[in-house]
Amino acid sequence: MEKDPPAPHPSHARGGPLHGGHPSLLDVPLSTLQGEPTTLRDLTGGRPALVVNVASRCGLTPQYAGLESLHEEYAARGFTVVGVPCNQFMGQEPGTAEEIAEFCSATYGVTFPMTEKVEVNGPAAHPLFRQLTAIPDVDGKDGEVAWNFEKWVLSGQGEVVARFRPRTEPDAPEVRAAIESVLP
Repeated sequence: MEKDPPAPHPSHARGGPLHGGHPSLLDVPLSTLQGEPTTLRDLTGGRPALVVNVASRCGLTPQYAGLESLHEEYAARGFTVVGVPCNQFMGQEPGTAEEIAEFCSATYGVTFPMTEKVEVNGPAAHPLFRQLTAIPDVDGKDGEVAWNFEKWVLSGQGEVVARFRPRTEPDAPEVRAAIESVLP
């Protein structure tokens, strides 16, 4: 059995490519919230994106409004937000796909793409999050997702340029700066 490759060097959190035999983040198989097979490449059209693990019953759930605002503001410049529901943090995303879609649409007017509900930590972590959690945040800390609403800014080539912990608001200056850095 092969060992996992070493975690990417911290400089890769600033735009360097991921190496080590993993498929590009853009090509990791996912399913949409409706259960259809997809990838980040399909969901984003190969455009820069903000990937966020989300939940409907979390104290940070109001961040959906900021995420939708970013999505709307930057869409014309080729940017999208991708929400990834997760129920690993105190059961704060217990709903079915239909319930999640209804809540996000009715409560926050969410129009950005959403994936299936996945696990982001532990042995059953989705392969996308196994790669994302290897990327350090602005303080140089990598590892497991801390809570709902952790955020990763990806270039159109699937390179992670920044990771932000849950309490960092979607419209924080540092998030906007990272998004601006990957836009044409």
